[in-house]
Amino acid sequence: MRKDALHNRERLLLAARRLFADRGLDVPLEEIARAAGVSIGTLYNRFPTRAELVAAVFEDRVATVAGLATSSLAMDDAWEGFVAFVTGVCELQAADLGYNDLAVRGATADTGAGYALMRRIVERAQESGDLRDDVTLDDMAFVIWGVAATVRATFRVAPGVWRRHLALTLDGLRAGAAHPLPVPPMSPSQTRAAMGEC
Repeated sequence: MRKDALHNRERLLLAARRLFADRGLDVPLEEIARAAGVSIGTLYNRFPTRAELVAAVFEDRVATVAGLATSSLAMDDAWEGFVAFVTGVCELQAADLGYNDLAVRGATADTGAGYALMRRIVERAQESGDLRDDVTLDDMAFVIWGVAATVRATFRVAPGVWRRHLALTLDGLRAGAAHPLPVPPMSPSQTRAAMGEC
């Protein structure tokens, strides 16, 4: 890639990162190009689709989440590892509306190493007897979704209140607090369909 092309790519990534963080993933691409000081054609030359731009902007966050998962699995206490992972993901969401949106959209992606790591975090906490044994990964998608909605609603007025929401949720996930659930969990396809409506 030529030096000027590389420079334009970096300017686009910086502008997209800033605008996504402040307003979420639905910022018009024309506005991102304008903020980067390039034409919309230049943006499309570097990133033919919005999905490619989003993937490039959040590549580091995906690596951060994988690191959180690995660290959580290395913790001696399975419940503390589970809490550390969920809290770490929610902290990333709370700091960046774009990542918050991405976390909701990616919460049902059932492929890849990240999904396998999260499955192991949940299983490990269940095996230790700390996490209620009827929790599924689809239930965890809704935990992320719930916190995401709280972040979105309170981002500017009470930025830390998501921690209260998460603490209440985590207490409800403890095996010692478990009561029979009134309905069965949704299937992965039902969860994906529901998330697609948000």
